Formats: sequence, C-alpha cells, structure tokens
Amino acid sequence: MKLQEKLNKEILPELSKKYKVGILALPKLEKVVVNTGVGKIKESKDEIESIAKELTQITGQKPKECTSKTSISGFKLRAGQVVGLSVTLRGARMIDFTEKLANVVLPRSREFEGISKRGFDRNNNLTIGIKEQIIFPEIKADEIKQVWGMSITFAFKNTQNKEILIDYFKELGFVFEKEQ
Repeated sequence: MKLQEKLNKEILPELSKKYKVGILALPKLEKVVVNTGVGKIKESKDEIESIAKELTQITGQKPKECTSKTSISGFKLRAGQVVGLSVTLRGARMIDFTEKLANVVLPRSREFEGISKRGFDRNNNLTIGIKEQIIFPEIKADEIKQVWGMSITFAFKNTQNKEILIDYFKELGFVFEKEQ
C-alpha cells in the first residue's frame, strides 16, 4: 500500500481516535525542504553543478540556487555568488521522498540510532541533518566528486501538540531516539 493511501485510511483515523480530535485538526504535512550549502567550493562551478545533479537525483526535482545578497570580504564572498542549493517538495514527490527517507535511507546510515526529539523547532517543524549523500540509493559511491551533507525540514500545518506529531512520524515509519 502506498504511503498516501495508508495515511488516509489507517494513520489519520487511528490518531483521530487516540487523541479524540477530528481528522482535520490533526497535523498535515505541507512541504519538505531539502537544503545544502556549498561552503568552500563556492568558486568552483563544476563542483556546484555536480552537487546540483546529485540533489536532482535524490529529490527528483531541480534545485534552486541560493545566492549571496551582499559581499563579505572576511569570508571571500561576493554578491550574487552561489552559497547553497534548495529543493521544496510538495504533493506526490513529497510523499514519495518521505517514504524513501523513512524506509530506505535512514536505516542505511551507519551510526543512525533514531531522530532526536530536539529537532523540532518552536513551530513544531522537524529538521533532520544528514552528513553524507552516499546513504541515498540513487547515488553511486564511485561517481561522486565530493561528500556533502544536507538538512531536511518537514513543515506542517495544525501543529499544536508535539506528541501527536511524534506519533504521526512513528506511524510513517520514522524511528526516534530512546530517552535516557
């Protein structure tokens, strides 16, 4: 069963019964944002293009180049220079990426022991940091030019209760760290 069908037929009604709220009052995944910074290679167009190509393979969508607004001489940064890449996923691509992340990518990570509950911000959006792009199945380790990391942010609507969100993620297949 696809994740969207499972979400509508099983997960949301179950959470609605458990927390005694209507289905429309439950959290709704609005978008997934994947960001990466280019850091020290900001002068190298070839390496930025290779990162953009790999990010396209991972997300299935072409990334947007984030440029510098001002020049900062201490960082050797010029206005208009590419400093990062960003992809915003919505709809079917968002659901597919979330399913792949929970079921394939995170379990492949060597030192993964669960997502930290401290990854939630004050609006109860979850941000996960990934150190290497190699854990994605689309990336071939032989063909990469440079190892780079990314941050993945899950943005929600109706996020008053953090416990509902944690249960929502657990039902999607994510694993959280055990409290000590």
